[in-house]
Amino acid sequence: MAKTPQLRTVDVMRYITPLREGGSLPALAAADDGFNYVLKFKGAGHGTKALIAELLGGEIARTLGLPVPELVFANLDEAFGRTEADEEIQDLLQASQGLNLALHYLQGAINFDPVVTTVAPELASKIVWLDAYITNVDRTFRNTNMLIWHKELWLIDHGACLYFHHSFTDPEGHAKSPFALIKDHVLLPQASLLQEIDQEYRALLTEDTLRGIVNLIPDEWLQWDGAEQTPEEIKQVYFTFLTTRLANSDIFIKQAQHAREALI
Repeated sequence: MAKTPQLRTVDVMRYITPLREGGSLPALAAADDGFNYVLKFKGAGHGTKALIAELLGGEIARTLGLPVPELVFANLDEAFGRTEADEEIQDLLQASQGLNLALHYLQGAINFDPVVTTVAPELASKIVWLDAYITNVDRTFRNTNMLIWHKELWLIDHGACLYFHHSFTDPEGHAKSPFALIKDHVLLPQASLLQEIDQEYRALLTEDTLRGIVNLIPDEWLQWDGAEQTPEEIKQVYFTFLTTRLANSDIFIKQAQHAREALI
């Protein structure tokens, strides 16, 4: 029986600063455990679906042994943000009361630059496999979503993965589709061991393991406007997508291999 993953829950004590402009407006925030976090808000952009993608993508990566900052549930009290001077940020904070998601802040980390840092074939293959599996559109030369911290590579920002859930139609069909956008992956040229990694990772991602990761999703993130399914039914859709895609990994592996051959 696989060990069920657990996430800590922290209370956000102080909003420090927004980290970048854009739809999601993540922020640096201090929590009651004394650490700083990159806080992702359920009241921003794609709402809780972006948090679900961040949660599932990050915890799948962690299960596969890839370096991801610790994820925690971050609770925003209803009084939080009332003194914020910026009206847009105040609205965001008010719309994000309750459970949000946060990543441990890697103090002093720098953005990964493929011109400066060459990633070994095994690690590159592992990251490309992950991103093809979770349909992550956001690890490109333009936006690598990787950091160098203490001379090690760390993966961040999985909020754009699992994009099937924005329509939530035909999850099994999406699960069995190739991932054409893998051609833009920043590490694809180095990913020469995809077949070997596929065998290793398929063995790690058992049904029990994937069920445990999906069950991390808080029910309050699954109260979608217009959705007829219950939270448990929505979780089952995610589980079905992940298990079906894993069972058909040869489809996205071949797509990645063909895209790599075209590059090199």
